[in-house]
Amino acid sequence: MDTTCFSESIYNLIPIDSKEPPQPPRYVSIFKTSVKDTLQKHKAAMKTMGPPKVEVPSPKDFLKKHSKEKTLPPKKRFDRNEPKKPPVPLRTDHPVMGLQSEKNFINTNAANVIMGVARKPKPIYVDKRTGDKHDLETSGLVPKYINKKDYGVTPEYICKRNEEVKKAQEEYDNYIQENLRKAAMKRLPDEEREAVLQGLKKNWEEVHKEFQSLLVFSDSIPKKIRKQKLEEEMKQLEHDISIIEKHKIIYIANK
Repeated sequence: MDTTCFSESIYNLIPIDSKEPPQPPRYVSIFKTSVKDTLQKHKAAMKTMGPPKVEVPSPKDFLKKHSKEKTLPPKKRFDRNEPKKPPVPLRTDHPVMGLQSEKNFINTNAANVIMGVARKPKPIYVDKRTGDKHDLETSGLVPKYINKKDYGVTPEYICKRNEEVKKAQEEYDNYIQENLRKAAMKRLPDEEREAVLQGLKKNWEEVHKEFQSLLVFSDSIPKKIRKQKLEEEMKQLEHDISIIEKHKIIYIANK
């Protein structure tokens, strides 16, 4: 008989207890709920850890050599005649004791509070329900600048500049008038200007009517030259009409 198989079969007959020993219950604090509620109470949504943007340091402000070393105070010349500090009290000296003040600090403080002017609270504003408090004066919500005495008044430098522009325009007008007198030029009256304008428009209508009577397709060279000449005359008349309509005052030279 095989002893190995016999020994294995014997051990298999022994019952094995597979149950693990029970573990003690886990400790749970009785303050777990209160601590969790306290943490949630002091937390607010949408809070930040400081400003969202930090100013970038300038490349000119770099760390220089020996910049963080402590500088010694300037040398002071020793003077023997300089007054000395009072001497240290002796061991046998005793301070004066038993001094009491007759001032009633409670009544004094109460009188100062009663007679003093109440301090006004600093105006603030909050943009959100869970947001931080901000100063109201520097926010731009208070009408601060419209209450100034010089609000809406034209600055002095603008008035001075307007006067200079006006003076320059007057000098330029005088210069033009002087040149016109020297050149013996005269102004075209409004009646003549209107008559010239109407005459140009009438000439344009006649040229346009003649242009419309031409054939669409020009098969000969004389017809092409005629059509091109009419187009040039119409363009010149349109140019002259636009100039006269644009300029209300026209000067002409005397012959």
